[in-house]
Amino acid sequence: MSRVGKVPIVVPAQAKIQIQGNTISVEGPKGKLSHEIPAQLAFEKTDTGFIVKAVSDDPQTGALHGLHRTLVQNMITGVLEGYSKELELSGVGYRASVAANKLEMFVGFTHPVVYMIPAGITVDAPKPTQLIVKGIDKQLVGQVAARIRAFAKPEPYKGKGIKYQGEVIRRKAGKAVA
Repeated sequence: MSRVGKVPIVVPAQAKIQIQGNTISVEGPKGKLSHEIPAQLAFEKTDTGFIVKAVSDDPQTGALHGLHRTLVQNMITGVLEGYSKELELSGVGYRASVAANKLEMFVGFTHPVVYMIPAGITVDAPKPTQLIVKGIDKQLVGQVAARIRAFAKPEPYKGKGIKYQGEVIRRKAGKAVA
């Protein structure tokens, strides 16, 4: 049995949860999310929230138990508070701008890189060298931030590229002259 899965999920007053069959829907002030739960898991209502129960004791069900409990908890946090990731662009001429649902970045290529922002995600550029990715779905926020970072990964020699805020890039020495 999963130690993470045993922890009860506390549902605040602002969040509304509906369970219909194997689908759980969470609604809050920031939006609505839904998720499919495997048949090996069941929900038991308590006075403050609910507990995810594993139907069988096989190891695969134990892994699903902890995973889906965490996914439901992330949904509740997302619709109440939301998630965000901050990215920094560093390099000469590296800059980004947001217009409508397009992110346009100049990251060292001969042409600008244009990224279509998916639905449910907002990208802000408070400075030309800073991006903030926001949304209610934790997985989608992380995925979009990773895709943006993949356009110009930070390189260790000159330190140019797109990196997460606070990420440390170990610098390497260049070629030594003989």
